[in-house]
Amino acid sequence: MSDTSTALAHLVDAPQAELPAARPKPTSLTGQEESLLVLWAADRDGAEAGIWECEPGTFTAVRDGFHEICQILTGRATVRGEDGGVVELVPGSTVVLPDGWRGTWEVHETMRKTYVTVATR
Repeated sequence: MSDTSTALAHLVDAPQAELPAARPKPTSLTGQEESLLVLWAADRDGAEAGIWECEPGTFTAVRDGFHEICQILTGRATVRGEDGGVVELVPGSTVVLPDGWRGTWEVHETMRKTYVTVATR
């Protein structure tokens, strides 16, 4: 991917945007599929923004080397950190997963979110 950090990225209706075909989620514990549409990326510093969607089920997640900021558009999920923290996500929720965060997501209803990742290394 070329560095598009100086290009404007714009999407009018993220909740209704057409996403690529879903693929198996590598960290799923239940055989989920996910879809990802990268709207913007900056190769030089690892920042990225896009839309992600995942069907119901459970998966593990590790945020090593980057922070992730998410805005939940549709669906519901329970996020459990290895530190014991539990967060219920619903449409309108914003969640920050900092560098070093580890845990599981239990998606109860197909979830769609916008996200921004920022590299820390």
